[in-house]
Amino acid sequence: MPLSDTACKNAHKNEKAGSGKPFKLSDEKGLFLLVKPQEDGWGKWWRFKYRFEGKEKLLSLGTYPETSLAQAREKRDEARKQIAAGIDPSENRKAVKASKAESAANSFEVIAREWGLKKVENWSEKNHRSKRMLERNIFPWLGGKPIAEILPKDILACLRRVEEHGTIETAHRTLQICGQVFRYAVATGRVDRDITHDLKGALPPAKGEHFAAITDPKEAAELLRAMDGYQGSLPAVCALKLAPLVFVRPGELRSMQWQDINLDSAEWRYFVSKTKVQHIVPLSKQAVSILQELYPLTGRGRYTFPSERTPSGDRCMSENTLNAALKRLGYGKDKMTAHGFRAMARTILDEVLGVRPDFIEHQLAHAVRDPNGRAYNRTAHLAERHKMMQQWADYLDELKAGNLQPGTSGNKNRIF
Repeated sequence: MPLSDTACKNAHKNEKAGSGKPFKLSDEKGLFLLVKPQEDGWGKWWRFKYRFEGKEKLLSLGTYPETSLAQAREKRDEARKQIAAGIDPSENRKAVKASKAESAANSFEVIAREWGLKKVENWSEKNHRSKRMLERNIFPWLGGKPIAEILPKDILACLRRVEEHGTIETAHRTLQICGQVFRYAVATGRVDRDITHDLKGALPPAKGEHFAAITDPKEAAELLRAMDGYQGSLPAVCALKLAPLVFVRPGELRSMQWQDINLDSAEWRYFVSKTKVQHIVPLSKQAVSILQELYPLTGRGRYTFPSERTPSGDRCMSENTLNAALKRLGYGKDKMTAHGFRAMARTILDEVLGVRPDFIEHQLAHAVRDPNGRAYNRTAHLAERHKMMQQWADYLDELKAGNLQPGTSGNKNRIF
């Protein structure tokens, strides 16, 4: 039988209360009143029991009498509508709470966070970058707006900001994430279609994007001297100085972890997500010295270069830190980028120092195969690569000091 307001009011007088233990008074369609003894009497909580994707769940709907029987039924009916639309009411509530906008249940931010919670593994640290992209590039402008009211031009305006202050690659990735949120909104009945399809061709192509790089030894010397004068936080300074010495992808450098570094063997070993391979970076004496200087400050944390905005140290340095540092030194993204140190090393090691191309490609973590088409393993030519990385660091020091003429190696122990 459905509950009555009188039954709710007198629940503490019910015969079940005689046991002194918690008990339930059932209404309809999964709604029930949980009655529990407390020090000052009896407490009464509304609960809604439902099944979602084969799992039984409970949703709290408030307390009685603050939430009346009629109000509890309204909340239950709203939750049932969400379930019918493929939305888990519990996850929706978490998303609303996370966005601090309970009145905007269909806002872009709420739906995006709800989508993220459904993708538990990808929304966690494993793919934390996607979350940060939305929080930095989309939420400030469109987060509180109902998703059904967002137009393609609104999203494009956000992407233009990314393109102007970041990279076109980041803008494309942000658009992809927005598309996934919109498709989730379509599946859950919040919007009729994914409007991000209308932005096809609106951004310059990201494939084959050119990263500005200095490959002339004379200009490289000027850049290195400018970098020595950079004034910033110690982690930022160390990251900037280490970038040309290891010439890894910027994302790999800023997410470097102390547990992957062995200063005794002078090696940094980690997994390259882009190529899905384990990689070894031999560390020159100069690179080891930089890391030793930084260790007392960040060595107790996870990341070698932690985010300055996250005191707990559970996030790594921002993807814009190195490019922003270069910009402050007068090297905008049209002249030099953090990614450009890879092109600098590849060009000069080959054309000036005469290092074997396959050694260089191995160190760049590119796919290198032997004459039979088999991929070399990560330890291939490791001894030679150790020598190459030390030769490269010594060359940069000599170049910076002005002791070399452009086009000369300054090292008799060239690696062929």
